[in-house]
Amino acid sequence: MSRRLNHDVMNLTEINPEEMARKAMELKASGNYNCAQAVACAFAQAIGSDEQFIYNATNAFGRGMGCMEATCGALTGAGVIIGLATGDRVKAMKCMADVLKRFESNNGATICRQLKGIKIDPQSGHTIAGQSLRPCNLCVSDAALYLAERLSEME
Repeated sequence: MSRRLNHDVMNLTEINPEEMARKAMELKASGNYNCAQAVACAFAQAIGSDEQFIYNATNAFGRGMGCMEATCGALTGAGVIIGLATGDRVKAMKCMADVLKRFESNNGATICRQLKGIKIDPQSGHTIAGQSLRPCNLCVSDAALYLAERLSEME
C-alpha cells in the first residue's frame, strides 16, 4: 500500500463539487466512516492517495476529535486533504481558512458540540441535548462541497 501521493493523477480542476459532496455523505451514511474519514476518503482517489491510508490517518478526528469539544471532524478531514493536495503550508492555511469561514457562515459554528446542540451543565458537568444547528451528514456534505470548490480553483 503506497502512502505517497501520485501527483500524476491529480487534476483538481476536474473535481465535481456536488459529486464529491454526495460521495462523502454516502460514506458517512454507510456507518463505516466517521465525519473526518467520510470527507477525506471521498477525495483519496482525486488526490492520488490510498483510501485505507487516508481512512487510518483520520481515525481520531471523528466526533470533534473524539469528544465533541473540538473542530467538526468533517472540517478536520478537509484539512488533511488540503494539506496533502497543496503540499504547501501557506496555500493550505489560506485554503483551510476559506473553507472554515464558509462552513461557519452557513452552519453557525465549526465546533462539533455546538453543531450538535449539546451543552454542558456547569453545575453537574453532564451533557444536555439541545437544538442541533446542522446534522452530521449535512456537515460532511458542506465540508466536502466547500473543499472541492476551493481545490478546483487552485490549479
